Amino acid sequence: MKRNLNDLLYFITVARESSFTRAAAKLGVTQSALSQAISALEEDMQIRLLTRTTRSVSPTSAGERLLLTIGDHVDGILAELDMLTEMRDKPAGTVRITCGPHVLKTILLPKLSPLLKHYPDIRLEFDANHGFRNIVADRFDAGVRLGDTIDKDMIAIPISPKLQMAAVASPEYFATQAMPQTPHDLLQHNCINMRQATSGGLYVWEFDNEEGPVNVRVTGQLTFNTSAHMVDAALAGLGIAFLPEEEFESHIEEGRLIRVLEPWCQPFPGYYLYYPSRKQPSPAFSLVADALRHKA
Repeated sequence: MKRNLNDLLYFITVARESSFTRAAAKLGVTQSALSQAISALEEDMQIRLLTRTTRSVSPTSAGERLLLTIGDHVDGILAELDMLTEMRDKPAGTVRITCGPHVLKTILLPKLSPLLKHYPDIRLEFDANHGFRNIVADRFDAGVRLGDTIDKDMIAIPISPKLQMAAVASPEYFATQAMPQTPHDLLQHNCINMRQATSGGLYVWEFDNEEGPVNVRVTGQLTFNTSAHMVDAALAGLGIAFLPEEEFESHIEEGRLIRVLEPWCQPFPGYYLYYPSRKQPSPAFSLVADALRHKA
């Protein structure tokens, strides 16, 4: 029996997105056309593939079996077609990267902007968030993390120099509070906390010097899940903030923030672009990775 391969692609996309709306946007077709194609496929096969409710869409047991059977094959076909497209004179295709908002603004966009101008057929899609995404399950080409947080089975490329943390507060804050001399002195201060997106817990401030590592669980009136708001709070004199020094660099240089405990803040691995070791990089991805690679 002759099958419409487009209908199978439509089914796979709807099943993975669990939404006709998101699938239609991703495929560039109308929801109506998508719904009709799925209905035609079900009628042709004489079996229901999707369970539809007002709030969600999910595969039936038959749909799950079909998705498991053909999904990887269709992905392979599409990947091969992309590779053939990228064999033209100018590399082409979409590269999807998940990263934090700060590294997107300060590293990725500045480094990749010249590449986009030189290769107009390369498209970049960024997922900016503070959580750790599963780049394989979520179908990203790569992610960006600090070097000591990347799984060993990933290929990792340095895209920044080593980093240092910095504990800072405003002159206004230190006008009424003694500057801490050791990490444990922070327990007497109003500290600005960071809520970790992945675990949901509060970030424990980590220090190190020749005497060894010291971890401090600080307290304070403010907790954020974004670094930009922590910087704003420190500038407003609301407490001591602790982030990579690059977040505060201009404010420290211009005297708006005062750095403390610097001897306790040792360098550590910076940001890395990482991707699965079994992934065969496309020409477009290779160009992106090379543009981002840190050159000492």
